[in-house]
This record gives sequence, structure tokens and C-alpha cells, in this order.
Amino acid sequence: MLFVVLLLVLAALGLLVPALATSNMIWAWSSVGASVLAALVLIWDWWRRRPGDPAAVAQSVDQLAVADDQRVVVPAEADTPPADEEPPEEDTDAADLLAVADLVDEVRVLDERPRYHLSSCSWLAGRPTLGLPVQEARQLQFTPCALCRPDAALVRKSRSAQSD
Repeated sequence: MLFVVLLLVLAALGLLVPALATSNMIWAWSSVGASVLAALVLIWDWWRRRPGDPAAVAQSVDQLAVADDQRVVVPAEADTPPADEEPPEEDTDAADLLAVADLVDEVRVLDERPRYHLSSCSWLAGRPTLGLPVQEARQLQFTPCALCRPDAALVRKSRSAQSD
């Protein structure tokens, strides 16, 4: 529908140019008519897609079926909080906190969110993230996620690397 409206608006603009160049009223009224027709198409499309309309629901289901081939489906886990809620903060041991402060391993953060995560965290679920060293994330006042427990995992990885 937007393509049809775009064509009608371009036609109205195309009709407006000769109307201004020749001062012929038929071109001006044709331009107004094309603009009104574009507005009517927009109103008709809005009316057709309004909530509660069975035709709109059927069309949106068809569009979702087509989009299913392009979406990444992540299974929902019982311990994953809803998307608008922050996961709880990991309770980090003081010794682990000191060890994490010196690490430069990468963690994932979401812009405007207070937690940092491992890249495998289920709460991230396809959200756009930024990679930061854990030391920098801590300096920027990010706190660890309780779902993926990045502090515990990074300290365990660091200690196993030191023992080897």
C-alpha cells in the first residue's frame, strides 16, 4: 500500500510542476486529486489494519508465517525474566571480585542496561550487545548477571589457566 501511496504522491508532484509552469488550473486540480486519492488509500489501509479486524489478523498471521523463515528462534527458559525486566545481580564473593577486577576477558553489555553478561547468556536472546573487557565494564558501573554468572565463570577460567 505504501508503494501505491508513494506513486500517487509522486504523480501529484509531477502534476504540480506543469500547473505552476503554465498556470493552467486543470493541472493543479489533477495534483490535488492525486493527493486526495493518496490520502484515501492511506485511510483505507489504516481502516483495513485496525485492531480487532479479522482480515487484519489473518493478514498479519500470513506475514508472520513468511517472516518465520528469517527469524532466529530461541527457546524460552523458565528462569529467564521478561524482556522489560532486568535479570538479578550475581552475588559475587569478595575474593572473586578482586580477581575479576584484573581480568580483561570480554563480556557483553546492553546499552542503557546495568548488567554485563557472558555471550552465551539466555537473557541476551538476540539483543544487540557491545563487547567490553570485564575490567572496563566494572569501571563503568556495570554489575554481573545472575543468570549466566559471568564473574564465577571468568574467575574459574582464570584459575584453571593459572593452574595449567
